[in-house]
Amino acid sequence: MSKTKYIFVTGGVSSSLGKGIIAASLAKLLQARGYRVTIQKLDPYINVDPGTLNPYEHGECYVTDDGAETDLDLGHYERFLNVPTSQANNVTTGRIYQSVIEKERRGEFLGKTVQVIPHITNEIKERIQILGNSGDYDIVITEIGGTVGDIESLPYIESVRQLKWELGDDNALVIHLTLVPFLSAAGELKTKPTQHSVKTLMESGIRADILVCRTEHHLSQELRQKLALFCNVKEEAVIQSIDASTIYDVPNMMLDEGLDDVTLKKLNLENAPEPNLDQWNEFLDRHKNPKSHVKIGLIGKYVELQDSYKSILESFIHAGAENEVKVDVEYIHSEHIDSNTIKDVVSHLDGILVAPGFGERGVEGKIDAVRYARENNLPFFGICLGMQMAVIEYSRNVLGLEGANSTEMDPDTPHPVIDLMEEQKNVTHKGGTMRLGSWACELKEGSIVSGVYKTKVVKERHRHRYEYNDHYRDQLEAAGMTATGFNPDTGLVEIIELPSHPWFVGVQYHPEYKSTVANPHPLFVAFVKAAREHSEK
Repeated sequence: MSKTKYIFVTGGVSSSLGKGIIAASLAKLLQARGYRVTIQKLDPYINVDPGTLNPYEHGECYVTDDGAETDLDLGHYERFLNVPTSQANNVTTGRIYQSVIEKERRGEFLGKTVQVIPHITNEIKERIQILGNSGDYDIVITEIGGTVGDIESLPYIESVRQLKWELGDDNALVIHLTLVPFLSAAGELKTKPTQHSVKTLMESGIRADILVCRTEHHLSQELRQKLALFCNVKEEAVIQSIDASTIYDVPNMMLDEGLDDVTLKKLNLENAPEPNLDQWNEFLDRHKNPKSHVKIGLIGKYVELQDSYKSILESFIHAGAENEVKVDVEYIHSEHIDSNTIKDVVSHLDGILVAPGFGERGVEGKIDAVRYARENNLPFFGICLGMQMAVIEYSRNVLGLEGANSTEMDPDTPHPVIDLMEEQKNVTHKGGTMRLGSWACELKEGSIVSGVYKTKVVKERHRHRYEYNDHYRDQLEAAGMTATGFNPDTGLVEIIELPSHPWFVGVQYHPEYKSTVANPHPLFVAFVKAAREHSEK
């Protein structure tokens, strides 16, 4: 291909319709046809990145190899495409305005009045085209957060209008995702919200090329014809997106609807081979036809909002399919358990995962969960803060170090077995200053993790400020908690294990960020396998 093609995905009527899943599904179909595809997300909020946002606000913060703290949709992009994303794949309004203001301060605008048009829109267009100009991709799909008509989204919509005009119809198209609600009182689907949404988009100077309609009921031919007529799109470009039992069904559903065919036709790419989804469908078959099931408790403090642990939940789906096991995740709020109630809450489980997090709320419940798993030979997996809780629990209850804690929770603890990283001690700004991105980890020969990874060195993604305190390492190892993974440059302990336990592993990094459909993360695969073996006993 001589020129990168651009696809823009906008949304209307309601948020949370699944723009990210539609974008990822279309990208999967195009990739399966042989195209090099990537996806980026434009987020309208003024935060520079979601790193300082509470998970209740925006779900989990996803981290890329190069250390970008990004929107959780980038996790979907990676899980579907099995292609790493980067800083360039997530753009926020805060980052746009920050960049423009810095340019103004340096005098780059030659005394001009800095305005939304052209300066902000030019910055947005430049960010959109970074990936396309790299030469690495044939097609770039750009998802615009929020809904059409939001005041925050207006500069992005205007930038799309300008780009579509500059690039030409053969090189850019707009997919508009909208809602066709079913009114039970009337007993019918209603198209008026979609008509108004498309009208709002057209008032901004953009005509949708493809209409994707989220619906709970099938669209009749008559409704498709009506939508095509009133929304100024061809009938073949009215695509139904009915509710699915799993997000991994959506690529096949979009294939059946012809979304990829219509897209390629509009981009003048009609000679592409049929998509090869054999590997994808093998995964789906294992996922939908498990031979057994396990119940795993996810111990966290954000369990009311499952998006807070989105990557972990998807990693269990990947690992479950690999083991031909259905993983039933039971959400357990760590604030609602203590040493008196823990047995009643977790004794029926086949494994416990203590989730990542920040702050002191709910940590004592996590420690009680770790202790139960350790004392009852229940498979245990601790991630980031979960690994730190395992170290604290062992220090208190096996080493007898009364008051052992992390200085994050108790700055005056007599035994800071988890402490602030040395390079973090002079950090005053919170945003983007944690230990972030991909770091190497050397594995100890003969350890559980060495057998799981089947290699000596791995690279995993991090997001933390506190670390295992090496001053306590000799005591912990003498008592039976072994350090089995280390950063080769700093000596930072990345992994702990209990060799005397059937399966007890804690990792400082976030393995869930690297699990994909094509490559389920080996630690999740091994943990689910251990849970299955526990269940069978």
